[in-house]
Amino acid sequence: MATLKIFVGTMYGGALDVAEQVKPLFEEAGYHVDIFEQPTLDDLVAEPPALALFCVSTTGSGDYPGNLVPFTRALIDQSPSLGELRYGLVALGDSSYGDTFCGAGRALDALLADLGAQRVGERLEVDAMETFMADDAALPWAEAWIAEHGLQVA
Repeated sequence: MATLKIFVGTMYGGALDVAEQVKPLFEEAGYHVDIFEQPTLDDLVAEPPALALFCVSTTGSGDYPGNLVPFTRALIDQSPSLGELRYGLVALGDSSYGDTFCGAGRALDALLADLGAQRVGERLEVDAMETFMADDAALPWAEAWIAEHGLQVA
């Protein structure tokens, strides 16, 4: 069975809620799904998944949430080749912060691309100023992402 690993970067639980809400959609599409709330680089590279999804909120001035900092530092320090990694990204932010809106998600997306990973489709950016519950935007995005990119494995 194909594996989807969902990597969560969250401060107050919004990104984790998104991960938990989209998980059943991927299970219905035929994936075994694991959610990583304290992700490590080993979680990504030791047994590479068929597909990865990153659900990342932004804190402060475009910063990574604390639980994701060790993961991103390891990516930067070890620079693993991620040429085989196919992924999607859901970035959560607040547009009232201007230029740093979804800064953590955008930075992670760029870092993954620099390491050779292949983003499938467009990154979803959820604005807390427009969408109170991030999963209200993430669920239809995930359904469309699966359908439009042929991600069904069942």
